[in-house]
Amino acid sequence: MVKVHTGPSANYRRRMRPERPLADRLAGGATVLMPGVWDPLSALVAVRSGFDTLFVSGFAMSASLLGEPDHGILTQSEVAETAGRIGRRLARLDTPVDLIVDADTGYGGEANIRRTVELWESAGATGLFLEDQLWPKRCGHMDDKQVVPADEWLARLSVALGHRDHLFVCARTDARGPIGLDEAISRGRAARDLGVDAVFVEAPGSVEELRAIAEGIPGVPLVANMVEGGRTPLLTPDELADLGFSLIVSPLSGLLSMSAALEASFDHLRAEGTLRDQLDSVTGFDEFVGIVTDVPRA
Repeated sequence: MVKVHTGPSANYRRRMRPERPLADRLAGGATVLMPGVWDPLSALVAVRSGFDTLFVSGFAMSASLLGEPDHGILTQSEVAETAGRIGRRLARLDTPVDLIVDADTGYGGEANIRRTVELWESAGATGLFLEDQLWPKRCGHMDDKQVVPADEWLARLSVALGHRDHLFVCARTDARGPIGLDEAISRGRAARDLGVDAVFVEAPGSVEELRAIAEGIPGVPLVANMVEGGRTPLLTPDELADLGFSLIVSPLSGLLSMSAALEASFDHLRAEGTLRDQLDSVTGFDEFVGIVTDVPRA
């Protein structure tokens, strides 16, 4: 008889932290830094570096899976499949990992958002980001973003909160760009009052704006998005904690580093025909095998 797979095992769910420890850690005053990952290998490297909370970045997935910019091209099923591959691999590690997965706008109406919640939890995600952009969305640090009315976004969040089993729901607003900071802060307060686990005002343009967000949305963990070359000043977790932000995402650090290293290696290979005089710049073969089998280093 063929065994029908109906979802992750209880042990799988336990290993992916369904008990919501991220919410507990933030409530206890922790500052959490999470790098962006896009496949099982990048996730394993991040864990090897000592991270226990990872963000599956929509930008990074769009670039790595499709070779396309973050313009809302990725589908719900493509993200769920990628998250599932990462989640299943992380579930085999000795230590649990929190996996926050970008959910863009939820991919449609109420039924689509319920389906997103189900797929994300089945994939092993412990949280999601749900935003107020008009579909098709754009990267939060690009121009020409548009947002839906606040009530529509709050309705999206209500569906996710009402349908989740354990997901950490982070409410992201992109209103600062197209409408203004005051509206973004107002939306953040409304999401807080709705009962979300964290609020994320995307792309503030200065330290002063970061401070205004923290002062304007008290009583809930706040997300700061550190994008190299983006709209927001790059600050350390300690600096951001002093401003009032406790969940720090660095979604593109690994991707941008990888593309630079890959291009440099390919340029050298094309010019010289070999990397034999560049071996100190690459991961050793045995070490690489260790990453995908043993993982530990940190």
